[in-house]
Amino acid sequence: MVFVFHYGAVIAGGWYAFTDWDGFTEPDFVGLENFARIFSSSQALGALANTLKLTVAFVIGANAIGLVLAMALNKGLKSRFVLRSVFFAPVVMSPLAVAYIWQFVFEVQGPVNALLGTVGLESWQRVWLGDATFAIWAVWAVMVWQFSGLCMAFYLAGLQSIPEDLTEAAEIDGASSWRTFRRIVFPMLAPAATVSISLTTIFGLRVFDQIMALTRGGPGYATETLATQVYKQTFAFGNFGYGAAFALVLTALVLVVSALQLTILRRRERVLQ
Repeated sequence: MVFVFHYGAVIAGGWYAFTDWDGFTEPDFVGLENFARIFSSSQALGALANTLKLTVAFVIGANAIGLVLAMALNKGLKSRFVLRSVFFAPVVMSPLAVAYIWQFVFEVQGPVNALLGTVGLESWQRVWLGDATFAIWAVWAVMVWQFSGLCMAFYLAGLQSIPEDLTEAAEIDGASSWRTFRRIVFPMLAPAATVSISLTTIFGLRVFDQIMALTRGGPGYATETLATQVYKQTFAFGNFGYGAAFALVLTALVLVVSALQLTILRRRERVLQ
């Protein structure tokens, strides 16, 4: 049953990507026409560019903040257990709930503009989700806020697996904190980094909920991604064949990027260890 309903749907979707099916009439085979439309459309190429830009920025931001949080909470703070729960809480929240919270934060009369006005930066106030330049970065901020806690959990687990004898010996030998991190801690975090970077890459490439709740791909096409195009072409415009082609392109992108990334990270992991 699982094979029929899951893999059967995948196979059917792959087939429809090569047709002009509109959801009602008999589908006609059109070969690579849908893919030619995608790669000749400025809107589709813009969605691809937004997907890649958002993914790269998200992976860097979430992992950097997650690592900093993990390093800070790996110390002997009395409140570290409470803080770990606080920072991890957004991870278990619904992406839609998170998006609606941040929609309020980014409103014209919301906390962000109010804070900017308080510190004398009125010129920076703007309609964040309605600005073609800043809207995608507002979405990025929401994604990083929600998933930094997940990266923190991976890196914290990696830090706690490092024998204290190694770092203590480095301190006794007079190594600075930075040198200890670069020579001992960072190499031993390679397995945690592989998992964290791989998962955030997949999340970034597939981002959908946050964009649909915050901007619906706007203003204009400023925050359109491949995932939002799959939804719009299929369910909003009724172009099921064209939408299936977008889905196939997105699936191929996720598989190729994930495979390349895992190969590079695993190789790097072996070098560092």
